[in-house]
Amino acid sequence: MKLFVNDRQIDLATGMTVRHALIGAGLLDKAQTGEKVFDEWGNEVGLDGALSDNAKIYIGENVRNGKA
Repeated sequence: MKLFVNDRQIDLATGMTVRHALIGAGLLDKAQTGEKVFDEWGNEVGLDGALSDNAKIYIGENVRNGKA
């Protein structure tokens, strides 16, 4: 499935989690140091959260409401 991490396209197998997406984007270390992950609507999501095709997640400083 295709999804986006900080607006960068990542391709993952169906059933993968937010953690897998962050690994694919090389950003898992940010989550492990306490940075929050948000979906495109500004909702905080956990590392074990499910993803769907074309999902958009964001991580990093000052990330809110789907803006990286």
